[in-house]
Amino acid sequence: MNTQLFLQQAYELVKDEENITANLANMSAFLNEIIPDINWVGFYLVDNHELILGPFQGKVACLRIPIGQGVCGKAALLHQTICVADVHQFSGHIACDSRSKSEIVIPIIVQNELMGVLDIDSPYFNRFTLNDQDFLEKIVEIIAEYIFKKGQRSQ
Repeated sequence: MNTQLFLQQAYELVKDEENITANLANMSAFLNEIIPDINWVGFYLVDNHELILGPFQGKVACLRIPIGQGVCGKAALLHQTICVADVHQFSGHIACDSRSKSEIVIPIIVQNELMGVLDIDSPYFNRFTLNDQDFLEKIVEIIAEYIFKKGQRSQ
């Protein structure tokens, strides 16, 4: 994977558009195209004390996830990336798609405030590597800086 090229492309996708929904929709489509062996990629956004489904690519998903529950809720609560090699071994895993076997969730934090999470599932065990995590955390930095940090709230 040519991470520098993909990071530049991600930046180009969002740098001039101010609408959060449009940017997240394009970003989920972009990630779906460039990341092999995944079956779901998308965003959950903070709404009061829970995460609500945002733009995504994949099968129908859970609409609301309480902060602290499942992989997404736990990553949101801890404000840290969680990479799960086998979701069946993760206590409290929320199964939206029975095909999913591994998952990575990266919280989107702007000025110490949780905005949401990037969630990616794979139908393969142990799909996500440290290199994947590093790349996806850089993608989330772009998202935080160019989608949320501008103070945009237009959806």
